Amino acid sequence: MSIQTGTIHGVGLGPGAQDLMSVRSDRLLRGATHVAFFRKAGRKGQARRIVDGMLPEGVVEFPMEYPVTTEIPLSDPRYNEILSAFYQDCCDHLRALVQAGHDVVVLCEGDPFFYGSFMHIYTRLKDEVPVQVVPAITGMSAAWTASGAPITWGDDVLTVLLGTLPEEELARRMADTDALVVMKIGRNIDKIRSALKAAGRYEQAWLVEYAAMPEQTVQPLAQAEDKVTPYFSIVLVHGQGRRP
Repeated sequence: MSIQTGTIHGVGLGPGAQDLMSVRSDRLLRGATHVAFFRKAGRKGQARRIVDGMLPEGVVEFPMEYPVTTEIPLSDPRYNEILSAFYQDCCDHLRALVQAGHDVVVLCEGDPFFYGSFMHIYTRLKDEVPVQVVPAITGMSAAWTASGAPITWGDDVLTVLLGTLPEEELARRMADTDALVVMKIGRNIDKIRSALKAAGRYEQAWLVEYAAMPEQTVQPLAQAEDKVTPYFSIVLVHGQGRRP
């Protein structure tokens, strides 16, 4: 008698508050027998922290620990080689669980298909085993909600940028949009500040840290000059477009 294949569920956890998760995410988490999540070595992992108290007793946990984060520059060929091998190892483990008949819930911060690590699992396994994705509220949505102002009006064009881009490209794209979200701040904050100033958008920029989490802070970026921003930070420039 053959064993029925299980399913991998990429479950979006939203920006960080349990009550901002979808009903479907909540149901899958509370009924999980196997959960997997990404984390930096030696850390609990933000995704795992978000679901504290939600997982059933006896659930089997599979932490997937990044072999590198910022230790090697993105331009170094070794970066992609090391991460590719890491994702393949993770997939081998998850594939074995599913083929043995287990359902696996993969915890995903924010939305699984929005700059998330889960997409590297999805693209490698979607043609081999059943994979389902549960969408979620993104961190940037929580950030502009925390700012207390709409991010776009009327015909405003919204641009999402990554702080890892070169300063010249950041400045060009910042100047060529109505509303702006900058993610992956971290150690790129000085470059982002310079690009905003070059684009003439610095005085309108807001910094939101830990959106929808207990540690949430919201302030004009110009008032955070001496602050070292953590990974969970987003810079916003609100659109001022057409309105009745």
